[in-house]
Amino acid sequence: MAYKAAVFDAYGTLYDTQSVAAITEETYPGYGDIVTQIWRLKQLEYSWLRTLMDRYEDFSVVTRDSLIYTLNLLGLKHDDAAFARIMDKYVHLDLYPDAKDTLGRMKGIKLAILSNGSSGMLNDLVRNTGLDKILDATISIDSQRAFKPHPRAYTLIEAKLGVKPSDVLFVSSNPFDVSGAKSFGLNVAWIERVTPQAMAAEFKDSRLIQPVSMFKAIRMQMDQLGFAPDHRIASLSDLPKLIGA
Repeated sequence: MAYKAAVFDAYGTLYDTQSVAAITEETYPGYGDIVTQIWRLKQLEYSWLRTLMDRYEDFSVVTRDSLIYTLNLLGLKHDDAAFARIMDKYVHLDLYPDAKDTLGRMKGIKLAILSNGSSGMLNDLVRNTGLDKILDATISIDSQRAFKPHPRAYTLIEAKLGVKPSDVLFVSSNPFDVSGAKSFGLNVAWIERVTPQAMAAEFKDSRLIQPVSMFKAIRMQMDQLGFAPDHRIASLSDLPKLIGA
């Protein structure tokens, strides 16, 4: 079908959240990977808990609090400067290598981000990576005070772009987001960056399991919630062909 808009999740889809590992390892040698994985897991968990509790704080607060949790858990001390350096990486995350080229090839439709990130975090990140020159809109869920996958978050697509859900292709690598968007009524493409076969291979020898493997197992495999994506793709670069660009 012909889509009028493609809307992307930001963290983990266009931007590699694993790219914070460089600064966490530099700050805490030998702990960089475990800090990165626990931080991201708690960041997501805190967003969902705050939505369920109706105690919204924006994503910058959620990100800070989940980092504090992680450092306390691991017994890692920090000074204000070190903490600020780690936090700053979230407005300088690495784009996936194919992200900018893919967006540049998707001509003739509106392009936007819909993210749990706060407006300030997102605008800085998009500007720092040059996507502000490509995207038609960068949409934060702030105004709805409910994080994805809450249905209210996805209503912002039509409100901001003027495009009905049936005419939107929503793109995410996060299974929770795929389920939420599909449940809401969007057409959804899931970027399946880690296949079940690859996961099985990583877990074949339990003595060699790394923290990142646990993250992949928990957060990068499709959830059994009854909402399957319309399209499964291996990378962002598969999208132009999918939409006929």
